[in-house]
Amino acid sequence: MLQYEKLDYGHFYHIYHHAVGGRNLYRVANNYEHFLNLYNKYIESVAETYAWVLMPNHFHVLVRIKEEKQIGFYKKLNSDRSDDSVRFQTTTDLSEFGEPERIDISKLKRPVPSKHFSHLFNAYSRYFNNSIETCGTLFERRFKRKQIDNMEYLRRVVIYIHCNPIHHGFCSHPLEYPWSSYLTCTSDKSTKLKRDEIIGWFGGKKAFEEEHVKKIDMDRMDWEMGIS
Repeated sequence: MLQYEKLDYGHFYHIYHHAVGGRNLYRVANNYEHFLNLYNKYIESVAETYAWVLMPNHFHVLVRIKEEKQIGFYKKLNSDRSDDSVRFQTTTDLSEFGEPERIDISKLKRPVPSKHFSHLFNAYSRYFNNSIETCGTLFERRFKRKQIDNMEYLRRVVIYIHCNPIHHGFCSHPLEYPWSSYLTCTSDKSTKLKRDEIIGWFGGKKAFEEEHVKKIDMDRMDWEMGIS
């Protein structure tokens, strides 16, 4: 069973969240794209992303929460609060707050990674409900997260995430599914995804691709990860 531990700085997590009841999180391409835009807006400042997949009624991401010193502090808010993105800009440059030697760090506000995920879910829920003119809870009450502390498990989670569309019958190869990081991992285009590190975990792109076509027991991995 997954533990609902907090998201600690500097650690890897497999994060999984599901729509409540029989609802879908995404209905059309614009929904997927908007979620990814919001993900970049809220999560990029607190975590590095290694793998992801968006399924119609759930999603998986593999992230490393940044070190506390990497995240820094929230910048001063502008007087105009209408632009929500301003609220979540961070900085490690203390000069933003005045003369460094006079700054009381204890009074500066630090981002809380788990709250940034909550902000993401709340923002997307508002967008989705408005887009289909409905209301109500979209996500289950708590998102699941599992800390990962060994390389073998990291590799398995990457494969598990990319092969999720196959497991659920949407395609027969990860290349055929548009809403995952597999396409980015096999591309040479510029990306914020930690692609070089991921490929390095497998010993190169060829080995990465070969591991993704091997038969794996997804049901057993569901059980190991506490996913129902």
